[in-house]
Amino acid sequence: MTMGRGMVIIGAGECGGRAALTLRDLGYDGPVTLVGNEPHLPYERPPLSKDAMTGDAPLIKTIVSEATLAEKSIRHIHSVQAVAVDRMAHEVRLSDGSVLAYDKLLLATGSTPRRLPIPGLGPRCVTLRSFADALAIRPHLRAGSHIAIVGGGFIGLELAAAARKLSAAVTVIEAQPRILMRGVPAEIAEIIQDTHIGRGVEILCGEGIASIADDGKAVRVTLAGGGKITADLVVIGIGAVPETGLAAEAGLEIDNGIAVDERLQSSDPDIFAAGDCCSFPLAIYGDRRVRLEAWRNAQEQGALAAKNMLGAGAAHVAVPWFWSDQYGLSLQIAGLSDEGRSTVRRDLGDGAFILFHLAEDGRLVAASGIGPGNAVARDIRLAEMLIAKQARPAPEALGSPAVKLKSLLAA
Repeated sequence: MTMGRGMVIIGAGECGGRAALTLRDLGYDGPVTLVGNEPHLPYERPPLSKDAMTGDAPLIKTIVSEATLAEKSIRHIHSVQAVAVDRMAHEVRLSDGSVLAYDKLLLATGSTPRRLPIPGLGPRCVTLRSFADALAIRPHLRAGSHIAIVGGGFIGLELAAAARKLSAAVTVIEAQPRILMRGVPAEIAEIIQDTHIGRGVEILCGEGIASIADDGKAVRVTLAGGGKITADLVVIGIGAVPETGLAAEAGLEIDNGIAVDERLQSSDPDIFAAGDCCSFPLAIYGDRRVRLEAWRNAQEQGALAAKNMLGAGAAHVAVPWFWSDQYGLSLQIAGLSDEGRSTVRRDLGDGAFILFHLAEDGRLVAASGIGPGNAVARDIRLAEMLIAKQARPAPEALGSPAVKLKSLLAA
């Protein structure tokens, strides 16, 4: 399939890179242009809070090589921003003054870390989103250094685990009553918190920040409760906001991200959006509109967007999936746990267990598991398949380790 102007993808991360490769895999032979604002090849972000911090060298984990891009005739324009979309002319203007014409456009612009609305932030108050951010943080993770992390979500806690592995002192400041408030059951969050505390991390929940003073040498944090912390570095991890500026200026519909339909098509039929930057309806949850910041979602939506840019008209039906590794513990969640109204626990041994979340009508809507290594991976995968089928397994069967989940799937 060939079109005249070709396919343009704005955002050269996991999502955009996957879309470009999928276009070629599906036989599209027209021009494919991938535009990114970083100097790197498309790369995976999950290692930034893990291996990029603790490895012998801060290596970047790319998802495609220069040779493969060349072999597949994918043009990669790096270190530039897309600054305007002319929908009538079907053109994108870049920060270097160049203009790209398109038949179909994919916006995979991702998200950006949410900033603390507090004066006094300086060079030692940082966020973690890019490989450059990781390079800036890494030298501070050492014995004798004190790292303060604002936000008890996945990124902050993974970074805390990396810092402790390198013997840095760590304080986590969380304004909510507990860590991992968004999407992680309290029973699992408590285990993660206890593990961090056991490794020497100080965790302060229900604590706001009154002020921050960064003089470039140290950061003095005054808590809302009056406590004071002096840190060598403050890492702010309080969530992310979708990058929608380009889409909004082009007049596309915005709703907690670039609003797309189940095919990832925006309010302009020739513009698609995928990954962290978009919100979309999930059929298995009654078309509830969600926005997901997850590695696998970026992969899946990049591939789906590519198919639909070629006219497939396929709907997004994947079940959300999240994961985090900390201190050898693996947390995996399939589905959206807040859709559940009751919970059934299945113990797997060696401290591993899964919480199955059921809707009022008995449908399995989510499963949350934690355990050492890959202890929960297989059962979470089976639960994911049950969720996709909108199965209503008997609660007693879910709770019994003697009943194989695979048998419930077959039923």
